[in-house]
Amino acid sequence: MSEGSHVQPLNEGAGETAGSRTAFAPKRDLRYSEKSLAIRIFFVAWLIFALHFATNTVREVYPALSLGDHLSFDVSEYKGLHPDIFEIPGRGAFINNNPGASMVGAVPYFLFRPITDRIVERVQARRTSAPQAQPAKYDTIYPLAREFYERAREKGLDIKFGLAAGVTQAFGMAPISALGVVVMFWILLALTKNTKASLLLALLFAFATPIFYRTAQLNQNALLANFALFSFVLLWRPWHSDDVRKRPLYFVAGLCGGWTVVLDYSGVIAVTALTGYAFARWFTEARETRRLADLGLFVAGVGMSLSVLAAYQWSSFGNPFLPAQSYMPPANFTELGYRGFSLPQLDLLLETAFGLRYGLFTSAPLLILAFLVPIWIRKGSRLLKAREIWFVISFVALFFVFCAANQYGRMQFNTGVRHIVPVVPFVFLLVANVLIRIPKMIAVAFSLLATYWSWCLVMYRDVEQGSGIFEAVKHITLGGPSFPWLTTLERMGFAHNVSLVPFLGLVVIGIALICLTGVRRYD
Repeated sequence: MSEGSHVQPLNEGAGETAGSRTAFAPKRDLRYSEKSLAIRIFFVAWLIFALHFATNTVREVYPALSLGDHLSFDVSEYKGLHPDIFEIPGRGAFINNNPGASMVGAVPYFLFRPITDRIVERVQARRTSAPQAQPAKYDTIYPLAREFYERAREKGLDIKFGLAAGVTQAFGMAPISALGVVVMFWILLALTKNTKASLLLALLFAFATPIFYRTAQLNQNALLANFALFSFVLLWRPWHSDDVRKRPLYFVAGLCGGWTVVLDYSGVIAVTALTGYAFARWFTEARETRRLADLGLFVAGVGMSLSVLAAYQWSSFGNPFLPAQSYMPPANFTELGYRGFSLPQLDLLLETAFGLRYGLFTSAPLLILAFLVPIWIRKGSRLLKAREIWFVISFVALFFVFCAANQYGRMQFNTGVRHIVPVVPFVFLLVANVLIRIPKMIAVAFSLLATYWSWCLVMYRDVEQGSGIFEAVKHITLGGPSFPWLTTLERMGFAHNVSLVPFLGLVVIGIALICLTGVRRYD
């Protein structure tokens, strides 16, 4: 679509009446070109994602710090601070995880080191000069969190960890997820030809799904979701009609698809599904444009990403093929199957889907609408074609089976929805199919409720307390909103009864500037 082009409401010219107008059909065009609107969506999403960053020192942070400080994956200096750190004699200490997310986070951490190092030095100097003036306890009901803070403070790492969490999230996670929101906008715009519908749906994808929750900290699952989406859309390219001879970007799609495995070994499911889709996409091309070399480019892209993982495993463990799980000491569930990976378990499948602590559909009620999609498929009224529908169904089904076999999933009770997050963009494509066809009032009401539900989970992350997900909604509804990073500052004793009004006011001003700067009307 060309910049500045108009898009028409759904069903225009098909006898649509006021009573049959789809849920999000606009009455008039917006004042932005499509490209301008996409840029604004990116910065709005980035701003809101960054505002809600969480200071959790997750395991992905440690290699990011080592890379940024020493260009090494050896995390020996952090031994004893995380249960997933294990030591290999003669080689060093490493994290029981693939390195992709840490490599993403290491880039902004390295760039911001001149600032973060200076802040850490000043805080440590102040503590040394006045040791009694600074609070030394972390006010929480969770003993493990208190113990971690005390050990980190003793090592002089508490401020460094907090700053690293903020930098890696605000300049790593947040912009990548914001780009995912823009990609979703372009997909929906190509499918619906409706600017307003695509905008509202893209914002729902950003803030009413677990993408919002997981983007709050450096996390391989949300990154996997985004890179799988990038690979898929580079193959699909829905903004080009079938009669336009534009070959998919096979090599770049392969790079993105292969990077999902560098992020996490569950990316094998993504690569499997994407490879099948790449072949289906190639096979349906016109014979005069179809080239066998294109499939080779996709495979080469996947292989190039996988070579990064192999190099990491070789340099760290001495073997390019065996994952970190092969070297870690026994832990919870490692006695089941191969290092915690066994045959799928029905109870874990149900917990992954509907559990009260980390279920996908309980964490994001909006996604429940995906179960209504068969109604429109039978009617022949759908946004996706059969090829894309089969990809989405295959990807989602395979990932649920994988999560049901991964016994580590049972440990999500203290982290919230996580392992199944990579399916979110693809489930949302099915949800969009429903939202644009149900009555407007129902769609708006359900979307607002789902967004508020998601926001509560983002703000209150102590999901292990009480009834998990419902505890978060109850806590925020009765106690009022609070940003995760601000809660941490209050528990550390650096802030007391801070009002959110100034922060929310700045965000409103920021969004207004993003939306209103350079606005033109397109007639």
